[in-house]
Amino acid sequence: MDRRRFLSLTAATGLAGCAAEAPPLEHAPALEHAPAPAGALTKIGIASCADQSRPQPLWDTVLADRPDLFIFAGDNVYSSAQPFSIDALREAYRVEAAVPGFARLRAAVPHMATWDDNDYGRNDGGAEFEFKQAAKDAFLDFWHAPASDVRRTREGIHDARLFGPAAQRVQVIMLDTRWFRSAWRVTDARNAPGKERYLPDLDPAKTMLGEAQWRWLEAQLRQPAQLRLIVSGIQVIVEGHGWERWGNFPLERRRLLRLIRETRAEGVVLLSGDRHFGAIYKESADAPYPLYELTSSGVTHPWAQAKEAGPNRLGELFTEIHYGTVEIAWAARVLSLHLKDIHGTVRRSQAIHFDDLKVQA
Repeated sequence: MDRRRFLSLTAATGLAGCAAEAPPLEHAPALEHAPAPAGALTKIGIASCADQSRPQPLWDTVLADRPDLFIFAGDNVYSSAQPFSIDALREAYRVEAAVPGFARLRAAVPHMATWDDNDYGRNDGGAEFEFKQAAKDAFLDFWHAPASDVRRTREGIHDARLFGPAAQRVQVIMLDTRWFRSAWRVTDARNAPGKERYLPDLDPAKTMLGEAQWRWLEAQLRQPAQLRLIVSGIQVIVEGHGWERWGNFPLERRRLLRLIRETRAEGVVLLSGDRHFGAIYKESADAPYPLYELTSSGVTHPWAQAKEAGPNRLGELFTEIHYGTVEIAWAARVLSLHLKDIHGTVRRSQAIHFDDLKVQA
């Protein structure tokens, strides 16, 4: 999403500073700066949209909440001004690394990360971005990916890990919705509700993930797990707006839902960022079972005046500084999606029973 637009909103409204197959689990690269989680995961945190030039008090709240794993869902720094400068991107990472709360979180909590446009290096950028390899190198260096990390030898930054014992296995799949993504179809009515920037495109040649990543994703979904968190920088099932989203490529969105059904992958929950607010969504149409999506996007500068039609949204938007959590009660076989404010107070919530996340015969 266009950073200049949010900078102008901040000034106007006084917003507060808010491939190849993945290696088997035993050979996966170590999580950066923190020990791997021990035992079953019971709390996974998620956040996105952290401008390195703004205050970031939220990280201390996250640390106090003690997640077992934390997911950085994109726009982890802001450096997408054009013409692109790799020096500017690396400087953005340097500044972010020195933020005390962020540094403490990264050192203490196991974590995974993907990118979105502002740390990819081009607003709304996709496969056409000519400096994506340089941006990828900077991303992997910042997140301390070792030289042996498979992401250094294949295209894209997609990644997947398995956590916990066999009976309480959580799979985290980090998609790359930038490196391979085809060009969007530009709107014919800029800023019109539902058509703000882009329009749905039924061109069968257009891709979100690219064929190599699609094959990789299928292999991941065939691995046994009770719960699967699929992380996308941009929203997946969400309808009713014309910003970046999977719905702009309806055939690709349908392909994802079909793949979940065909692989009989149970326990899928979707996580996303990008939008500068928090929200929870549910979609049943064409889905193998009800799919829920938690969007958490508000570390430094949430969009206080955000509005959207939200036809498949559950409840209202949350437009304050926030982060999200996925909290798992294994004995009760229930997971809960939460959006929490700067004080760690739950402000939006949705409980989901494991049995509701299974492909029916």
